Amino acid sequence: MIGPDGALVRENRSPLSRAPWWLLALLLGAAVLGWQLVTDELYVDIFRRLLSGLGVTVLVTLLAAPLSLSLGLLAALGLVSENPLLRQPALLYVQVVRGVPVLVQIFAVTFVLVPLAIDAAQALGLFPQLRPADVPMMARVVLALILAYGAFTAETLRGGLTSLHRGQAEAARALGLSRGQALRHVLLPQTLRRVLPTLGNDLICLLKDSSLVSVLGVRDITQEARLFTSATFRYTETYAMVAFFYLALALLIALLVRGLERRFRRHAA
Repeated sequence: MIGPDGALVRENRSPLSRAPWWLLALLLGAAVLGWQLVTDELYVDIFRRLLSGLGVTVLVTLLAAPLSLSLGLLAALGLVSENPLLRQPALLYVQVVRGVPVLVQIFAVTFVLVPLAIDAAQALGLFPQLRPADVPMMARVVLALILAYGAFTAETLRGGLTSLHRGQAEAARALGLSRGQALRHVLLPQTLRRVLPTLGNDLICLLKDSSLVSVLGVRDITQEARLFTSATFRYTETYAMVAFFYLALALLIALLVRGLERRFRRHAA
């Protein structure tokens, strides 16, 4: 809480109030679901069906996350650059992508940008045998998510970089570090520590938005659930388990991010 002088004051909370009730509630839900899996054959069928789509969901997230982070870092460096030839294209990319819904971007990349890119490559004499149908939907949706979350990550990293005191870079240069070395060894580590919670939230959002690949028929968890319910009409059981799958994955990411935060705090102490 905030004291009368504006300083943060630690509350003397009781052990009961500090108990992780949210985690206990999730464990209770997991226990109920586990009991249903043991006693109800329907839940076993649903679990097996969704498990086949779990790998696709995880793969899409694992492919898009590091590539979107890399793209976001490049765009963020462009945003903070004093060179207008770097800053203006980065600003255009971030503003356009952040202003368009992710689902629309998926459609645009899949049905517009990929065919245009193939036509342009063939006009230059590259990949003459390649056709738009040869590019799998999986690759297209991963590309769309990379472009979308690269813009979100760029704004996050830009905020972290601009929050650092200007003297940090000047001190690094005074010690003889090049601009790249100062960025790699001084500025970026501090920026990542500051924006790690936001990056973790972006990763959870990316995981959830990976369900949008189902609109193109990519058989992730959501698409498998849709196919199963269209044949059995068991919506309640199926989508309850879908929600639990996503919740478990999001919780795992949150715990990993908190672990990294604690590790960074120990190293900074």
